[in-house]
Amino acid sequence: MAFAPLHLDTPLVRTAPDYSASGKPLWLKLDALQPSGSFKLRGVGRLCQHEVENGAREIFCASGGNAGIAAAYAGRALGVPVTIVVPETTAADVRQTIAATGANVLVHGAVFDEANAHAVELARSRKASYVHPFDHPLLWDGHATLIDEVVMRGAEFDCVVTSVGGGGLLAGIVEGLKRNGLPDVPVIAVETEGAASLHESLKANERITLPAITSIATSLGARQVAQHVFELPKRHPIESVLVSDADAVAACLKFADAQRILVEPACGAALAVADVHAGLLARFDNPLIEVCGGIGVSLEKLRLWRERFL
Repeated sequence: MAFAPLHLDTPLVRTAPDYSASGKPLWLKLDALQPSGSFKLRGVGRLCQHEVENGAREIFCASGGNAGIAAAYAGRALGVPVTIVVPETTAADVRQTIAATGANVLVHGAVFDEANAHAVELARSRKASYVHPFDHPLLWDGHATLIDEVVMRGAEFDCVVTSVGGGGLLAGIVEGLKRNGLPDVPVIAVETEGAASLHESLKANERITLPAITSIATSLGARQVAQHVFELPKRHPIESVLVSDADAVAACLKFADAQRILVEPACGAALAVADVHAGLLARFDNPLIEVCGGIGVSLEKLRLWRERFL
């Protein structure tokens, strides 16, 4: 049985040139408007569908939040029970949101790596399917649909700006560019200071594991990127840049005022590039920013972050 995609073809909007310090009109792909609140539904939905098509009756997934709610949404749509294992760092309100979507939520481990190992073991012991939040070719294939949609709209763009956590979104964007005949369009890969596993790995010329995540952008909190993602810059033009937590928060607030949409600092990181790294974007005429979204945000959290950082 084949399923229709679970994700939406999200709006693509254009900013005025004076929206950012770059002075460029920006294309914004609004994946914050996915039913699960983030881009994750593209890939996680694709992988969950694949598992159910191949006989899965139960799904386990580890997540700091966004992949978890995407898997919960997918499980509900596909009629299979889902268990999400979150680390202790996942906020109580995020756990509640995942549970309210219909999944069983377990808390295990101080960091994602420990939650993930527990999810893998539980899936194995119950002969259930395990869905990784960022490291699987079908995830990347699902995430690539965002590029398919932009190309189908006929929008011309000459670079893509995206936030990077474990790297699933970056891998999907590169896959989308490749399959749409755009192998030379560069990708600007953005991380916050304190969650920069890709940046530090590229600097060291080896895939390193961060000792800890110290950024508030916890959705970028993979201490190590996928091996496939670490090797991508050898095959595709990718530029790794950093922004501060304060930069990311400022971008979230600015975006909320302009678009009436709330996004996490993990998403604000990508939006911040047009101001923080304006000179970098000056090389391009039509930048595309993936507004990846995220459920770990509220008016109250934005207020607290503003008081703390700005």
